Amino acid sequence: MREKSIPPLVTDEEVSHLLDVPSPKLEAAYQKGIVKKYQKHGLNAIQFRKGLGPVEAGTMVVKGEEIEVIRGFPKIRRTLMLHPALEKHFPREVAVEEKMNGYNVRIAQVDDRIVAFTRGGYICPYTSRKASQILNLDEFFQDYPQMVICGEMVGTMNPYVSHYYPEVGKLGFRIFDLREKLTNTPLPVMVKRELLADYQLEPVRLLGVFPVEEAPQKIMGIVRELGKNDREGVVMKDPQMQLEPLKYTSSQAQAAELEYALSFPFDLAQAFLFSRIIREGFQSHETGESTDQLRERALRMGESILYPMLETIGKVEQGELAAEDLLIEVDSQEEAEEFIRHLRDLKVMATLAEIKDGKAVIRRIHQSTNDRINNYLDGGLY
Repeated sequence: MREKSIPPLVTDEEVSHLLDVPSPKLEAAYQKGIVKKYQKHGLNAIQFRKGLGPVEAGTMVVKGEEIEVIRGFPKIRRTLMLHPALEKHFPREVAVEEKMNGYNVRIAQVDDRIVAFTRGGYICPYTSRKASQILNLDEFFQDYPQMVICGEMVGTMNPYVSHYYPEVGKLGFRIFDLREKLTNTPLPVMVKRELLADYQLEPVRLLGVFPVEEAPQKIMGIVRELGKNDREGVVMKDPQMQLEPLKYTSSQAQAAELEYALSFPFDLAQAFLFSRIIREGFQSHETGESTDQLRERALRMGESILYPMLETIGKVEQGELAAEDLLIEVDSQEEAEEFIRHLRDLKVMATLAEIKDGKAVIRRIHQSTNDRINNYLDGGLY
């Protein structure tokens, strides 16, 4: 097999030094597809599709006037049992912030441009444009050019995960971390919140700081209330951010994810199903539910699995596509088409269904679900 030509950024000794990864290891990673050349939206960069040594997946190395590294956002591990996990993980206090239902975005200033990176390290043109419109970022990055704003894009006009929050409405951004570009070092929880307040930038909600002995019971009550209000869950942090955070989600959020995944069972279900069922089992065990509460959870789970799949089978049988419509606000058709090109870079099949009055309907087609349901309806074997 012919080896791919290695981009200069991969072989640059400065890049090797900045990342603390030997050049031969970077070159081997490029040949394996772990590191990819990324030349879009006016940037000359390399993108880490997977983690490599100390470098997180989603990390971008950009060559401009100087070499800049925007580290990927670290994976946050999940606890299934609050009591033992918190006692084992946190020595003293636990800061609890709301986990919102949207998509993870890192915003950084690169070559005097404000750019939004998705979790995988792709530049999203739509998010970059909207972030600059809804956030006052110029002054912050003028004072802190080496910081990365890590947050959640949320709202009903969110093209990846549409979820209604009364305090957000169509589109909003809530910040959960401020991190240094090169080192990925996060600011302590209260330092971050004070700094954001200085620039009128809105953080996710702080739901409390608790002694570790009280935290499991307090957090369980918080998550139960969040679930009743159709909200996702919590991220639990060491107030000094010297330990890795943990996350924990409500039963209602897990059911909603199952409902979404089973609407497109042959595209999404395998990645969603097992982990959500396991979460429900352990959560139910730890909460010591009554017979009625357990029956309510079981009914919620079963309906989330069966009903959306039946609805999709019926639609496909009637000749409809297994697809979902995403609504975004745009200033022109070119903006909508640019976003579709971005989705196709992510291997998402999408088309522009309609554009009217500054709103574009992007149709995301779940082709595997469409094809396989048609096959089985025609007598194909599973």
